[in-house]
Amino acid sequence: MSLDPLTALSPLDGRYAKRLQPLGEIFSELGLIRHRVLVEIRWLEHLAAEPGIDELDSLSARDIADDFGLEEGLRVKQIEARTNHDVKAVEYFIKERLEAKGVPRLQREFVHFACTSEDINNLAYALMLSRAREHVLVPAMRELIADIDEHAARYADLPMLSRTHGQPATPTTLGKELANLAARLERQLGKFQAVTALGKMNGAVGNFNAHLVAYPELDWPDVAARFVRSLGLEWNAYTTQIEPHDWIAEYCDALARFNTVLIDLCRDIWGYVALGYFRQRAVCEEIGSSTMPHKVNPIDFENAEGNSGLANALLGHFSAKLPISRWQRDLTDSTVLRSAGVALGHALLAFLACRRGFARLEADESRLREALEATWEVLAEPIQTVMRRYGVEQPYEKLKALTRGERIEPGALRDFVAALDIPQTAKARLLELTPATYIGNAARQARRKT
Repeated sequence: MSLDPLTALSPLDGRYAKRLQPLGEIFSELGLIRHRVLVEIRWLEHLAAEPGIDELDSLSARDIADDFGLEEGLRVKQIEARTNHDVKAVEYFIKERLEAKGVPRLQREFVHFACTSEDINNLAYALMLSRAREHVLVPAMRELIADIDEHAARYADLPMLSRTHGQPATPTTLGKELANLAARLERQLGKFQAVTALGKMNGAVGNFNAHLVAYPELDWPDVAARFVRSLGLEWNAYTTQIEPHDWIAEYCDALARFNTVLIDLCRDIWGYVALGYFRQRAVCEEIGSSTMPHKVNPIDFENAEGNSGLANALLGHFSAKLPISRWQRDLTDSTVLRSAGVALGHALLAFLACRRGFARLEADESRLREALEATWEVLAEPIQTVMRRYGVEQPYEKLKALTRGERIEPGALRDFVAALDIPQTAKARLLELTPATYIGNAARQARRKT
């Protein structure tokens, strides 16, 4: 059976393949091989530029990595079928290409010099995760936050009845509630971006054993550190055979926290749609239900919630598993890391779905106004607070007796205020209040100005 979106085992490579193409280019098998080739070539060039390695003339083989495509990937897989070792297949492929370029055999033997497979793999994955973050995830996260901020500003002044414990509570504005979510996401984005990608290049168990036997006069920690940093990564000086993946756990945890806030957002928006605070623009040919023609379901937010949950399930496993290795190395991390792109794919799907959802939202101002007009009892809070200021006896208790569990008409509440023994200016201010005007500084916060 040929690979096709209809025959793919994973929906990431099937139903959602077009949306995830940027991640596929990074985390596919071809993407992984390409990054391994890049690391091997860059290491070879780094050694060639090292003054103490006289046997290796200065050379440039960057084109082998730059021109690496599907045909080259298939050749690596042919070699791997013979060697049953994926990284060694990359080494042999590069040697083939160098031989075709006329590079002498002695110099070709410096491909994969003093390396263990994990020297190549840890750097390849670090580059892949870093590039996915910089070029795919962070731009999508920023665009999502910008969409939410745009809606927050649009509805900054639109009063909305709050819900605490699901019950009517002190009013806010629709924009302020969106700004809360945008601010939370932005903070988690900053944490995600701040995670430092680490790498190692120190041999079989992290001690430069073979390096020092071959070239005892070289400062190998310095050579390796300069190489890792040349890739845009930070040097990890203390490792066993593997870079311990602690930074990948931090990366996964930070991304998962962003996703968790996104789940909270999706559930809130879903609830506001259910209350009628938001309408969704209907698409002409779209069908909301196979049997109920009237339906316009909040499917984008449901899709985003589901994919965020899937991403977090994988990210949580990565965070718990990857830093653990038996002694100097076991291979349980190898098969797990191959699914890194799957976790990021589900996260990206969530970001894109959420943006689609926001593009369809419109506030229903009449429904918001109706909810406020039906709950004048929310003004019990400011009234009893002013009563406290002016020393009225048992202010909370009096408002509790008047309002708790009761629907209060505007006239009854105003009669209560009119009878209070407080200054006329304070009384006038309370009498002017309505649920729609009792919003504090929500409008200012909605524009992200504290």
